[in-house]
Amino acid sequence: MKIETDSDESNEHARDDMQQRHLCTMCDKRFTTSTILKRHKLIHTAEYTAEKLHSCTQCEKHFTNQAYLNLHMNVHSSKYKCTECGKCFRNSADLNRHVLCHSGEKPFECTICSKRFTRSDRVSEHMTVHTGDKPTYKCSLCDKSFSRASNLKAHKRQVHSNTGDHKCQSCGKVFKNSRDLKYHVHTHTGAKLYSCTQCEKRFPNQAYLKLHMNIHGSKYKCTECGKCFRARGGLNRHMRSHSGEKPFECGVCSKRFTVSSELVKHSRTHSGEKPYKCDLCDKAFSRSDLLYNHKRLHTGEKPYECSLCDKSFSQASNLEAHKHQVHSNRRDHKCQSCGKLFKNSRDLKYHVHTHTGAKLYSCRHCSDSFTWLAQLKVHLLKSHNEGAWFTCYVCEKKFSSSGGLKAHLACHEDRKPYVCSGCLKCFRTVFGLQRHQLKH
Repeated sequence: MKIETDSDESNEHARDDMQQRHLCTMCDKRFTTSTILKRHKLIHTAEYTAEKLHSCTQCEKHFTNQAYLNLHMNVHSSKYKCTECGKCFRNSADLNRHVLCHSGEKPFECTICSKRFTRSDRVSEHMTVHTGDKPTYKCSLCDKSFSRASNLKAHKRQVHSNTGDHKCQSCGKVFKNSRDLKYHVHTHTGAKLYSCTQCEKRFPNQAYLKLHMNIHGSKYKCTECGKCFRARGGLNRHMRSHSGEKPFECGVCSKRFTVSSELVKHSRTHSGEKPYKCDLCDKAFSRSDLLYNHKRLHTGEKPYECSLCDKSFSQASNLEAHKHQVHSNRRDHKCQSCGKLFKNSRDLKYHVHTHTGAKLYSCRHCSDSFTWLAQLKVHLLKSHNEGAWFTCYVCEKKFSSSGGLKAHLACHEDRKPYVCSGCLKCFRTVFGLQRHQLKH
């Protein structure tokens, strides 16, 4: 049974640790005042029975008094409803914070690197990347620790709670309600249950589908090229591609960017900063999402399976890219110089270099430049000993990427997993298949 005791403790936008000094020793939750803490402790006492709770009639949540239940009921009504995606909130403050994700507005800025955020507490969390002073929230029931109090709370609820009745049949993880279980199951199946009626895209929930439908309408339409966007923030960023506006400037090399996030990523090429470190090996990353994806190499987790072949992937985006690259013959990206068609913008971008001769990838250690990123990686390994080789355990041949090693191992194992849908001929690599498909 999920019990919501107070608007402060259930608020997803929690105040920082210094403001919430009053700690419950039973569940590690923190509160702003001793009065709220005292009221919260009632839920841990034996005499606090379900009869004393105020239950929502539309979901499985329970509250310690009628006032908090009344606040919660706004979620099921349209009093504080987002006009963009239809999501409802308890109060106007939560709605106002949510609207920022549609407008693209990020009013809070890091004073060191100029990265911007939608909430002030996110700036405080981000600052630890610069200071190295990362707060640690330790679980009192096991040896795991977390960088956010909210992550610790989620961990205890999912791992140590004995009140979860909804169990995932794939991994055994237990959830408090059927809704959370339903969303979790998608991580194993890659299922996207809500389909767009105007294109082939599918989404895991109704809110994402509703946002996507703006692309087919004219609500957020570019007056220059006619392209439509899900939300105003995307349109505002896109308009800079027409105006040429690049308001974010690098303080080292004066290179300018259209969005602040690109400036932050670029700045790390000067500083060499890789703040996200893998706790299972020595590898470090400049972005948290790269670290998250890397960790699946250690766990071997590949929950997204292709329905057309036996391949599986660690990310849903990789599965979608695989289906488009291997199992589809659609080519929507045309070279303006020679008319050649490509399956994606990345392949077209690489192809254009053959016409321009541009060398976009420069070595930060010397004056050498390269047409391809793969060439730069090889150069860094051979000339500057930067990076790590991937060595074949059979013949000890070295490769600059894990993909190159994987393709090479197929030669030893005599595997040809890529099948042409036109003639059933098999290939060891996706590139071999793509070259072959040009003949059809």
